[in-house]
Amino acid sequence: MNIFRILDSIQQVDGDAAGRIAHTTRRMFMNRIGSTLATAAVPTAFAAVVNKAYGATPSVTDILNFALTLEYLEETFYFQANRMTNFIPAEYTLVFSQIERHETQHVEFLKAALGSAAVDRPQFDFTYGGAFPDAWTNFMTFITISAALEDTGVRAYKGQAGNLIGSPQILEYALQVHSVEARHASLVRRIIGHLKKDPMMKGWITQDKGFPEAVYKGMTPESNTVHAGLDAATLSGIGSISRDNVTEAFDEPLTMEEVLAIAGPFIKKMGM
Repeated sequence: MNIFRILDSIQQVDGDAAGRIAHTTRRMFMNRIGSTLATAAVPTAFAAVVNKAYGATPSVTDILNFALTLEYLEETFYFQANRMTNFIPAEYTLVFSQIERHETQHVEFLKAALGSAAVDRPQFDFTYGGAFPDAWTNFMTFITISAALEDTGVRAYKGQAGNLIGSPQILEYALQVHSVEARHASLVRRIIGHLKKDPMMKGWITQDKGFPEAVYKGMTPESNTVHAGLDAATLSGIGSISRDNVTEAFDEPLTMEEVLAIAGPFIKKMGM
């Protein structure tokens, strides 16, 4: 599959597609999720997965169930969208079908690793408590949620890498999933940029520019340039490389608590 061919052909195949889906503007999306994050109640059971480990190093089981919950969220999101008639434009059906298959593999892998300790699939609310009432009628809203979920997932896996140092085999498996989620995020972001004709919407993240903002900020925002005590923006040899380019070269983690604040409102009820 050639993604560049897919992207370049959208106007030829469906000339009014961009117009149909572009009415959800960046400002509207940011305002909606911002107000929801401030007021949404997070399911107690999911919060418990995070709070159990707060202030201490979470166990491998805690981390894997945390990851499994996020993978359930993504898999269910794509499963529902892929079975709706004429919702995903034809140019992208293969893209999102394949992403769903990847998420299913991630779910089944984590369930097998956890065995009887695996949490059950939660019930989800993809309108985010009513913040996105058109999640299943407006493709632009859907794909923007997709980007937020994928970018959050990438940062969530990265945030737990240090806690898996003592379990190198599990860490290796987590990194195998992490890199695939990053490919999803990059692809979805590029599709959004094409549809919105936004040259600033690249496959990578510039500074902490993105929506919803919470996905790209956090304790260590994506605009960070200091790594291992060194400011990469001031290193000799950088030359004419801009600060924007430096931030694009590094991704940042999210803590469990930050992921909870972002993803929690999607979870209506945890499984038993």
